[in-house]
Amino acid sequence: MHNHDYIVVGGGSAGCALVARLVEAGKRVLLLEAGPADNHPYIHIPATFIRVHGSERTWMYKTEAEPHLNGRQVYIPQGRTLGGGSSVNAMIYIRGQHQDYEEWKSLGCEGWGWEDVLPVFRRSEGNARLGGTLHGQEGPLKVSDARHHHLLSSAFVKAAVEAGVPPSDDFNGADQTGAGFYQTTTHDGRRASSAATYLRSVRHNPLLTLLTNVHVTRLLYEGSAVVGVEARVGNALLRFHCESEVILSAGAVASPRILMLSGIGPAEHLRQVGVDVRHDLPGVGQNFQDHLSASVYAQTREPVSLLGHDKGLRAITHGLQYLAQRKGLLTSNVVESGAFVDTQGSGRPDVQYHVVPSLVGDVDRLPPAGHGISINPCALRPKSRGSVQLRSADPFADALLNANYLSDPQDLKTMVAGVKLARKILRAPSLAKLVSGMLLLPDNDDISEKDYEQYVRKVAKTVYHPAGTCKMGTDELAVVTPDLRVRGIQGLRVADASIMPTIVSGNTNAPSIMIGERCADFILEAKRA
Repeated sequence: MHNHDYIVVGGGSAGCALVARLVEAGKRVLLLEAGPADNHPYIHIPATFIRVHGSERTWMYKTEAEPHLNGRQVYIPQGRTLGGGSSVNAMIYIRGQHQDYEEWKSLGCEGWGWEDVLPVFRRSEGNARLGGTLHGQEGPLKVSDARHHHLLSSAFVKAAVEAGVPPSDDFNGADQTGAGFYQTTTHDGRRASSAATYLRSVRHNPLLTLLTNVHVTRLLYEGSAVVGVEARVGNALLRFHCESEVILSAGAVASPRILMLSGIGPAEHLRQVGVDVRHDLPGVGQNFQDHLSASVYAQTREPVSLLGHDKGLRAITHGLQYLAQRKGLLTSNVVESGAFVDTQGSGRPDVQYHVVPSLVGDVDRLPPAGHGISINPCALRPKSRGSVQLRSADPFADALLNANYLSDPQDLKTMVAGVKLARKILRAPSLAKLVSGMLLLPDNDDISEKDYEQYVRKVAKTVYHPAGTCKMGTDELAVVTPDLRVRGIQGLRVADASIMPTIVSGNTNAPSIMIGERCADFILEAKRA
């Protein structure tokens, strides 16, 4: 039955914002989320988010062997629960640089320049400290300063300033450059995901139908228009219909996958995997982008890192303090401090640092042993492009993901520059007095450029920001128009990080929420016209 005006596929960062705004406007909405509800305490206690990775509440996407990373396969965990990435990330609130959105506009995305998106960011934001022309304080997405600063996080900020990086108390201000502490999407010591903020405000509204553990397999058509979706619910294959539009908000891997499984995508590829072509749209699954980082490690002289704080009496103490006062280590997003730096004189930051007061590994790699600090330089505007394709016509088969990391030499150059500056910061007085030596890289200056490059290829890992695979624009590879409609198909839009023509210079959660807000605007404006 046509009981819904809109079907939103994916209850993640963008999806929850979109759903809330549509329901608030009096629209009947069906939200379908592939994962379970966001009802595990590890989601809502800020410092325990890493415990969610690898569970049923994350997709564990994996690339093919990456030729420029020594043939390694890279795991890219993504949210698979209400709130999506905003329920499993490190809660860092970053919008990106003003120039990012001006570039979108120059690429044919009219209405997406900085002056267009700033009011949407402000409308979304409920900042506990910052206001004025650049920040909002009344929005649903709660943003606040950290309640806990680890010794090593504070030492990084001081050391970065000593190394020549200016201090910053607002990475979302007029200039992103500087070193400081991240503001986070937390409120009263708890995670403020898009599910805990936007979706919660309409959770009990009768206009909203919310279903979890629903795996959408393909779109349904009447003529040239999309009128619903087919989905697996338990052992049953069900069909859901809507009166107006379907909006895919399933992320940069799943959204293009659903399009291709439904016959929308590069015709030759679809035929190769046995999918009937509904609409030849070459850009679907192309233009894959992601942020890559290369950890620089140093051992500490004393056992001051986070190692061991999740076990025994210390873990009990932290838990009791959190329950009684909402203070202490468990209120931390762990990645408390960082920096944005122009390493090569481009006039704007090209490297971001995420600092962890512990030695960290990756999904498939153990961290170095002992106590220490990890400084993670990330290349902000990678030029490398990859792709997401179908492995087969089976909707439950893993995607064929070729990230093509570091295929552009400039990306490797930027990563090396970030590693070199991280070493300089570790040698600055405020950190030098705490660390005894660097790990994995020689603790001297006799390191060749080739050695740096090999190091980056060996340790580089994702920052969990896949984007770009349903790019917005007007060129031949554009998948969606500037109002997020899928080109050549009626009744279908995409609203998530996949529509970014170029990835933003920073963490992608806040921009994804902004995209959800913008999609709601476009839908409601079209209805009023």
